Amino acid sequence: MQGQPAEKEPEQKSKTPLDELSSVLDHDMRQVNARILKSMESDVAIIPRLARYLIAAGGKRIRPLLTLACASIYDASMEKVWPLAAAVEFIHTATLLHDDVVDESAERRGQKAANMIFGNKASVLVGDFLFSKSFQLMVECRSVEILRILSDAAAVIAQGEVKQLTTANNIETPLSAYIDVIEAKTAALFAASCQIGPALTEAGEQQEKAMRTYGMQIGIAFQIVDDMLDYAADPEKWGKDIGDDFREGKMTAPVIFALENADEAEKSFWQRTIGNKIVSDGDFETALELINRHNGLEKSRKLAQSQIKQAKDSLLQVPEHPLRKTLDNLADFVLVRAN
Repeated sequence: MQGQPAEKEPEQKSKTPLDELSSVLDHDMRQVNARILKSMESDVAIIPRLARYLIAAGGKRIRPLLTLACASIYDASMEKVWPLAAAVEFIHTATLLHDDVVDESAERRGQKAANMIFGNKASVLVGDFLFSKSFQLMVECRSVEILRILSDAAAVIAQGEVKQLTTANNIETPLSAYIDVIEAKTAALFAASCQIGPALTEAGEQQEKAMRTYGMQIGIAFQIVDDMLDYAADPEKWGKDIGDDFREGKMTAPVIFALENADEAEKSFWQRTIGNKIVSDGDFETALELINRHNGLEKSRKLAQSQIKQAKDSLLQVPEHPLRKTLDNLADFVLVRAN
């Protein structure tokens, strides 16, 4: 009698560069998470409840991981970096709270947005609380330069929010205005996260510029790809709901490229749906068809690819270190989401 066929072992998921960073920096991230939890404490019960809800909703903590990785490359004192990485995450979390109120979002990462549960007023005010906590964390390293880098980033992010209001629902938004918005809203914090390491160790202006450029370019690429996923994502794979940007009337790269050579009928469609936010059944499918007709996703991917090349080129100026290679791989991984 023949034996039973051996059971096929399940394929093991290969590690991503982000997984590698999380593994290598596990001890430091534990310290950062401890600082995050401690800094969320408040006698006002809704503050830790709302903050914990948003932080528990997921996310890869890519910004604090970049802060830790870049600091490690320059052999910075990690005890000084821990509160700075926590500050970076608080700035990011605060902007998410404010974003969801401005965008009137109902969901984030597949869950109800915090403002849908706790209300707009609480979301805005807890966002303000997290911003203020980020500044308390910043000053722990006693560096005016670090305070300048992170406070500048916070100011630029706020300006980016206002800039986005001027492009929302405007189908004549040029690509340059779109890039300006994502540089401010998304990439500025990536850039600051990467600059902290060389700044803290006084590695010099050239090193600060190289790491800042790396962060800025992958931040721009990250957002371009994120905007592509709104029209091409597998929700379960990437944790992003498709069609949200379309329904909110956001002008993003795929739509801008679709409009470049659009005929009058196509422009009328985009004006009705994006410009006037009058969306009917089947409109999202039409949007996908028009974007594909004009190669909007492919052009967006090439735009992101050009940012990634600049990021990788800037890394060549950074000292040899095992984490430098991981950062190089991370830049490539940003594009993997677009394929």
